[in-house]
Amino acid sequence: MIKEFKEFIANGNVVDMAIGLVMGLAFKAIIDSFVADILTPVIGLILGGLDLSNMKIVLRAAQGEAGELAITYGNLIQVIISFLLVAFFLFLLVKAVNKMRAASKKEEAEEEAAEEPDPDIVLLTEIRDLLKDKE
Repeated sequence: MIKEFKEFIANGNVVDMAIGLVMGLAFKAIIDSFVADILTPVIGLILGGLDLSNMKIVLRAAQGEAGELAITYGNLIQVIISFLLVAFFLFLLVKAVNKMRAASKKEEAEEEAAEEPDPDIVLLTEIRDLLKDKE
């Protein structure tokens, strides 16, 4: 069982997936920082100096040792913006990869077409050979 596990881990797909996961997490951290540190303050400034991260609806004010009970929807807005940015950049990445794959397939098809003779030429060659055999 350990041998099978080693083979599974050594498989290229698993390693590729692990690298993609680490890169995705790093990219998400960059996007989260961009949204929280740059984009959200700019949006808040446009909206009249609001701090989106502190936007909330207080359900119960702090009473003694009991803390405040609130719905913090500002953080949700930041997470939604982060999600939309990550989804957009992944869309662009997938679009570029698909374009590269299509170009690669087109090149392969052209190479195969160049290797195979034209069917008309094959037919004419067979006719010529048959005529030679009759003579």
